[in-house]
Amino acid sequence: MFESLTQRLSGTIERLRGRGRLSEENIRESLREVRIALLEADVALPVVQALIERIKVRAVGQEVLKSLTPGQALIKIVRDEMTAVMGAQASDLNLNVPAPAVILMAGLQGAGKTTTVAKLAKHLKDKRKKKVMVVSADVYRPAAIEQLKTLAQQVDVLFFPSTAEQKPEAIVRAAIDDARKSFVDVLIVDTAGRLAIDEAMMVEIKALHAAVNPIETLFVVDSMTGQDAAVTAKAFSEALPLTGVVLTKTDGDARGGAALSVRYVTGRPIKFIGVSEKPDGLDVFHPERIASRILDMGDVLSLVEQVEQQVDKDKAAKLAEKVAKGKKFDLNDMRDQLEQMQNMGGISGLMDKLPGMGQIPDAVKAQVTGREVPRMVAIINSMTKKERRNPALLNGSRRARIARGSGMTPADVNKLMKQFQQMEKMMGKLGRGGIKGMMRGMKGMMGGAGGFRM
Repeated sequence: MFESLTQRLSGTIERLRGRGRLSEENIRESLREVRIALLEADVALPVVQALIERIKVRAVGQEVLKSLTPGQALIKIVRDEMTAVMGAQASDLNLNVPAPAVILMAGLQGAGKTTTVAKLAKHLKDKRKKKVMVVSADVYRPAAIEQLKTLAQQVDVLFFPSTAEQKPEAIVRAAIDDARKSFVDVLIVDTAGRLAIDEAMMVEIKALHAAVNPIETLFVVDSMTGQDAAVTAKAFSEALPLTGVVLTKTDGDARGGAALSVRYVTGRPIKFIGVSEKPDGLDVFHPERIASRILDMGDVLSLVEQVEQQVDKDKAAKLAEKVAKGKKFDLNDMRDQLEQMQNMGGISGLMDKLPGMGQIPDAVKAQVTGREVPRMVAIINSMTKKERRNPALLNGSRRARIARGSGMTPADVNKLMKQFQQMEKMMGKLGRGGIKGMMRGMKGMMGGAGGFRM
């Protein structure tokens, strides 16, 4: 997400960063580039105009011109104003009502509403420790009911059955009664989508909203529709008392115009963004972190949270204990590390949150396809248990056999072994307390990763 916008802005920012002094002419030129970058990212025109005006008012004053580091000061203003346009801070769900708290999901067909219902259910179950039930009131698409049933089983939440013959209001009322009897904390209601906004759809969803009186009404919108996402969200916000927006498919959206437009156009906060197709691919929307990512400053806080949630702490503790005792790091340990990296979205998923990625050439980034880690794991899996424990056994003939077994080339196996040796050296230095040496080793290892065959 935001790749094209980040690339356009990173050049402007880099030119400003080292400047000891900025003139009004410098600022005007920089803001012109920012404006063009925002328009190319499909940010709604009123949002671009308001954002540029707010930055200009702050930038052409004393705040930047008399700052000791004016370039940095201007970058901070751009980040602050982007954050403000997107909502200043994360907006939480309001579940402080007698159970069950009802969440109504609305949106157009194809926006990813049903999968978002399941992702939100998983989020509430895992992160908020809530007992969750889901129900489908989409009586026009019978497959939607079956789809939600399957997804509910995958994320291990309760599912309330419904049929295409029932009325949406009757389905949801029955689900609320059942949720009360089952001591459910949150009931999430999936509603019917349409291919476009139409009067009949609005009348139906208004009636459903009035019947169930949900505490949260979330509009689910496809971020890849750009400015249209903001327009559609505005139409729904005028018909329904929306409490928030969920942006889906952000992993496929290189522009990011919807994220910057929706809050300003609708006045409703973006509460979640869909970041992958996985059941846990739903993140809380943090405007300040997103602004930092757009400006190529990375999102280290989200990266730390991701590591905290997804790294197997038992395996990490065992590896740390093993290294501390001076035992050899082997290929089984490397495979564990690679699998944990894959759980966090692989190399490409981690790169997205690292600072300075906008300045890496496209040719280098294009080499990171998401297949690197699975290929490396496949090579290790083609080894015998003895070879994984004793990498020194891997002579030329063994490496040729491993390459054939994993569908790779001997050069790929050699590349993996070189990376293993770098990791082994780094772990050895960590065990001896040489943190500076470990950091140098890590830098070398990351440099070597780019050459793995895709």
